[in-house]
Amino acid sequence: MSATLKEIKHNNTNIPVIFEKNNSLPIFNIQLVFQNSGYINDKKDIGITNLSAKVLNEGTKKDGAINYARELENNAISISTSTGFETFVIEISCLKSEYKIALKYLNKLLKDPNTTQTTLDKIKLLEISKLQQKENDFDYIASKNLKKLQYKNTPLEYTSKGEIKHIKKISLKKVQQHLEKTLNLDNLIIVVGGDIEFKNIKNNIEDTLTLIQPQGKTSFEKINVSNKIEEKIEIKDTEQSYIYFSSPFNINYNSKDSYKAKVASFILGGSGFGSRLMEEIRVKNGLAYSAYGNITNNKSHTHFTGYLQTKLSNTQKAKEMVSKIVNQFVKKGVTKNELQAAKNFLLGSEPLRSETFAQRLNRAFHLYYRGLPFDYPQHELEKINNLTLSDLNSFIKEHNEIKQLSFSIVTK
Repeated sequence: MSATLKEIKHNNTNIPVIFEKNNSLPIFNIQLVFQNSGYINDKKDIGITNLSAKVLNEGTKKDGAINYARELENNAISISTSTGFETFVIEISCLKSEYKIALKYLNKLLKDPNTTQTTLDKIKLLEISKLQQKENDFDYIASKNLKKLQYKNTPLEYTSKGEIKHIKKISLKKVQQHLEKTLNLDNLIIVVGGDIEFKNIKNNIEDTLTLIQPQGKTSFEKINVSNKIEEKIEIKDTEQSYIYFSSPFNINYNSKDSYKAKVASFILGGSGFGSRLMEEIRVKNGLAYSAYGNITNNKSHTHFTGYLQTKLSNTQKAKEMVSKIVNQFVKKGVTKNELQAAKNFLLGSEPLRSETFAQRLNRAFHLYYRGLPFDYPQHELEKINNLTLSDLNSFIKEHNEIKQLSFSIVTK
């Protein structure tokens, strides 16, 4: 059975529910997805959404982190909170027989989150420690510096954790206020499935929904990548150079041409061996062990980005090669053989993308989130199969902005 779109009305709020019944295993999974609620909303308190999610993973004030976790473990229940850039997610996984108990533990958590100074101090110490450990992670440094070039003065300038200076400034009161604002019934999408009937979920989730207050649906504006061509080089004691690059790619997440971007991205750098970047940089010129690049197309932002590592002596040559490959890609487009290979892979690998129950639920959510019907992947495959070489190359030529590459390099 495939996913279906349902609805639960709680008081005056209509909550969309993505539901899939799966009786192949006696399992239960539910995700409370708060849209427009990820770290895009950190604003001046950079890192606060990440800290808020970590607090919800520390159990309740009454039980404490250890006792709460032990009770969940005794019932084979997992309750975890995570944040993305656009969403804030609370997820429960358990056996079908334990789902009512799991919802009760979730309710305990929502009523009495472990928002104490001791808990926050512990989390802040752990997060600061993790960031300190990354001071010698040169991939992380190159990626972080690239964000600052391309997304300066936007919510994407920093990672979800922020920096040490940001974490130190966040107070308990701000975390409490942020959690209250984030758990907004009007932003809620429920993704649920397993060996269970929808009517049972509808009845049993009512107590949980009562604990989440409606605050009005929120939204965000699309974030644009910088059009400036910039470069940042950071010197470290490293044995090789880490080269990260990015450029604008002007397309909307719901564009009718998004399937063309998918094919172009696959050919340029997303397919590993056989991609233009890998073939030119590694196979033909021996400048790197690997080289990747892809077009990211989200609601909040779109760009082309990629990375490679190379010998210190090849740094400039590798950087120039990336620019040359992208320029030639726009100028000459792709070949007939490249397009056919991309079609073969994308069409042939499609069944693997919905092989598991978790994959199907995840896909259904993302389709709904993007305003697409659940059968869109089949229509997309038809479009890819019918895509002509001239149509794809015309599309690529229209996106001249991809050549405006900025580079972040860590070298010696």
